[in-house]
Amino acid sequence: MCGISGVVNKNASAVGRKAIKAINDLAAHRGPDGEGFFFGKQFALGHRRLAILDLSRDGHQPMAYGKRYVITFSGEIFNYLEIREQLLLDGYRFSSETDTEVILCAYDKWGTACVERFNGMWAFCLYDREKDILFCSRDRFGIKPFYYSDTPRRFVFGSEIKQVLCGKGGSAVANVRAVRDFLIEGYSDHTRETFFDGVSALAAGHNLVYSLRSHRVDERRYYTLTARDDLPALDEWAASERFLAELHRSVAYRMRSDVKVGTCLSGGLDSSAIAALSSAVTRATSSARFQAIHAKGGSGRLDESGFARDLAAKCDIDLFVIEPSVDDFIEAIDEVVYCQEEPFATPSIFMQYFVFQKAKQIGCKVVLDGQGGDEVLLGYERYYSAYLRSLPWHAAIREFFSITGHSRLSPREVLGYLLYFSVSRIRIARLKRKFAYVRPEYLLRFPNIANLNAACRNVRALQRMEIERFQLPHLLRYADRNSMRHSVEARLPFLDHQLVEAAFAVSTRFKIRNGWTKHILRVALAGLVPDNILWRKVKLGFEAPDAAWLEAAGADMQAAIGRSAIVKHMCKDKPDFDKIDRGTLWRLYSIAKWEAIYSVQLTAGAGESPRSSGCSNPNRTPHPIRMN
Repeated sequence: MCGISGVVNKNASAVGRKAIKAINDLAAHRGPDGEGFFFGKQFALGHRRLAILDLSRDGHQPMAYGKRYVITFSGEIFNYLEIREQLLLDGYRFSSETDTEVILCAYDKWGTACVERFNGMWAFCLYDREKDILFCSRDRFGIKPFYYSDTPRRFVFGSEIKQVLCGKGGSAVANVRAVRDFLIEGYSDHTRETFFDGVSALAAGHNLVYSLRSHRVDERRYYTLTARDDLPALDEWAASERFLAELHRSVAYRMRSDVKVGTCLSGGLDSSAIAALSSAVTRATSSARFQAIHAKGGSGRLDESGFARDLAAKCDIDLFVIEPSVDDFIEAIDEVVYCQEEPFATPSIFMQYFVFQKAKQIGCKVVLDGQGGDEVLLGYERYYSAYLRSLPWHAAIREFFSITGHSRLSPREVLGYLLYFSVSRIRIARLKRKFAYVRPEYLLRFPNIANLNAACRNVRALQRMEIERFQLPHLLRYADRNSMRHSVEARLPFLDHQLVEAAFAVSTRFKIRNGWTKHILRVALAGLVPDNILWRKVKLGFEAPDAAWLEAAGADMQAAIGRSAIVKHMCKDKPDFDKIDRGTLWRLYSIAKWEAIYSVQLTAGAGESPRSSGCSNPNRTPHPIRMN
């Protein structure tokens, strides 16, 4: 895991060291263990290193292979040992123990198709001197970020948006379409567009080839999620055994490291599964106790620490429990907004931020996380709607009552979910009433909701849409920014592509059964995870004490929203803070704070300044706040 950057001058002039260093330094937190540069005739590549595999100088980047290839790479190829063995048999020789060198050799042998052999998370740019191209790629699910800007003067890319803003120059301008989708519909990271006009994300599962001769960009998809067709039809028990074997392999892959590995542990099913399996891998190879971190959200229903402690006791895990206070939240607001780069939907992101902060303090440079489990195994309650619609009426009635017994939903709430996530007219009408203070032109069309509700007629279609567009992408952005801000690598075993494809092929009736979501995982983990965790009805994750936090910050939130030019532009009337729900209040505030931190304008400004273009000191945000 590292930070990457690059600049191409389209007028054929050389890129100066100062220019690429300014961009590269903005990702210093992603790679505090070293920096490196490569200069071509009209372009430059930058790299910030977070040393995880082969801590020696042999892992330095940008890395060359022969006289033809140079790469700047962020991420991990978890099956690099297996690919390396194959390449050795084909006559390739290696001078390091890194996965980076494996990518270079794999490209030399298989060309751009090499990425189809990788199991991992990555964003890289590889210079092919003979073809005079930059070959860029992003992993199948978009775990690692790759942003770029293509203007008449320059092509710029980086691991973070702030790098691209710096490289392309000019002011930061709002993409009002993205702001609208976030505020009204609650969606972000669902298209290639970002909240910044002119900055795009390389889509997950895509390659990008930039021609240094013609300056053309060719972006093509190399991966589409499909159900594995090599798996035999299995009963539930056999399917759960196969899934557990895939998950165990995925965890073992992600334990490969030359530095200490720990895990997040919310006390929920997914994080408990990862903690239990990774602790077992550790015990088999080391006398040291595996470490986990839990963020306590408060008392009552928000307190999951008891579940985390039960799992830690059963699996002999050294558990660290943190409990962020209101003051911690207030102090971290500007920092987390700067860290995330784009508005985010909930204060729970702060809990994750504090978990990775603690990981850095205890020396865990790699942290496993349960992200992806809900998307892979139908863990969200909204899947009930699509599931019930897929059943014959008599089976749907029986399952309806099972759902009310094995979830936190009442019969009335299950019916509400069924209507709300199936009939787009109901959902759209509710949003129009809720956002009556927004200018009418932003309430004309709701294509995102229409597409999602149409997918609710088919469980697999809905699952694919949530993985590719409407759920997983923004969660991955949150985890990447929060972890890398503390120079910690987050690894996600549930998003191993072989595991995802295997789970995608499993019958829906094994994923949701007798009202239980993720039923196949609950069955598979019997004996490994305590029953009180396996058969919990309520899932939270690292839930923040929103009510207390937002009450404490209420006055500042309203003031920030009142100062926002973007909010004023989008609203025909001033929002009534006494009537707005907490979720909407937070989204308005998140937009306002993002606008202030990044000096975002509604239209392009005439001048350029280091602050407005994002080229600020990487060791502080644009505001005078304390950095950790």
